Amino acid sequence: MTLTQPRPRADASRGVLLLLALTCGVAVGNVYFPQAISPSVAAGLDVSADTAALVVTAAQFGYAAGIFLLVPLGDRVPHRRLAVTLLALTGLGLLAAGAAPGVTPLVAASAFVGAVTVVAPVLGPLAAGLAPPDRRGTVSGILLGGSIGGMLLSRTLGGFAGEAFGWRAPYVGAAALTLVSAAVLARVLPRTEPASRERYPALLAAPLRLLRTEPGLRRSCFFQAAIFGGFSAAWTGVALLLTGPAYGLTTRAVGLLALVNAATMFCTPLAGRLADRRGPDAVNRVSMLAVLASAPVLALGGLGGTAGLAALVAGFLVLDVAMQSGMVANQVRVYALSDSERSRLNTAYMTCAYLGGSLGSWLGAHAFARFGWGGVCGLVAVLAVLALGKAARSPAGSQKRVGSQGA
Repeated sequence: MTLTQPRPRADASRGVLLLLALTCGVAVGNVYFPQAISPSVAAGLDVSADTAALVVTAAQFGYAAGIFLLVPLGDRVPHRRLAVTLLALTGLGLLAAGAAPGVTPLVAASAFVGAVTVVAPVLGPLAAGLAPPDRRGTVSGILLGGSIGGMLLSRTLGGFAGEAFGWRAPYVGAAALTLVSAAVLARVLPRTEPASRERYPALLAAPLRLLRTEPGLRRSCFFQAAIFGGFSAAWTGVALLLTGPAYGLTTRAVGLLALVNAATMFCTPLAGRLADRRGPDAVNRVSMLAVLASAPVLALGGLGGTAGLAALVAGFLVLDVAMQSGMVANQVRVYALSDSERSRLNTAYMTCAYLGGSLGSWLGAHAFARFGWGGVCGLVAVLAVLALGKAARSPAGSQKRVGSQGA
């Protein structure tokens, strides 16, 4: 049994959209700031760089698990109640991580934080419901821009705070921001009615069913898992590169490198408009080619010095814009499949994407340990080629479009 979710008033939706974008940034940042402070964690807890990188991998694996286990509740539980609860739990988990006495409890706390900070994929379907079908790409781009801002600023601020006050400080600061966001959302987010009365086991089974029956969903999942895997591998590896002998820099440098990619926030709304006008397939193909092109540019970063830093800046700018633009296109494809199962569709998509990202982080750390920075860049190129091969075998415009018909 499904219920039609009432649309908030148009004059309220603009302000709510900005709030949702800001909240997405705060929540998503909790997954990414550990990338910037991984070397500080290694030094502070006296563990190897590979061991410290498990904190990043645990957060991303936790995020994938949280998407699968918790995001389907967005079709069953009112969005405000679910989002506020998740934010409150995230704040408590961050405080626990900041107080962790060793790497094992830190990894466990990171996995918990990753699992409950899944507010962005909960709010994405809500925001899509605020917009008419021909503007969902634009709306998705705005929310993704907020998420990107959180990704970039969290790395930057995390790197600065980690260097100045130690690796625990970013966790405490992130906890404060997250708990404030929970309080604001509890007062401002409009009430919505659930889109489904199905029981929790049925909600969990739905993403697997949708993966089996929706070819457009499977394509989006594969595209994003491959590209996001390369993206995560590169960001995990570059922290080791910049703080290693080639550059001898601090974690602050990792944060500054992330900050130069702030232009990505302004590119995702444009990618959304292009997906609305020309379809997601065209945007996907361009984004994959851009990821492939970024790999040799990033590889020049291994030279060190000013030229190497310039190559890293240029390469990561292209990589970030391409990955996020592809994510917008994939979400446009996914949200068009069914209005009544939007959260469950997003669950399948985001779970696959973050499984790819967490695997990419793990592979990136091991590729750097065995082959250096060149091995990480080679991994980015291989994953982009795999995505392009899948796109070439998939006929454009083959997705099923159900729209308001539901499932």
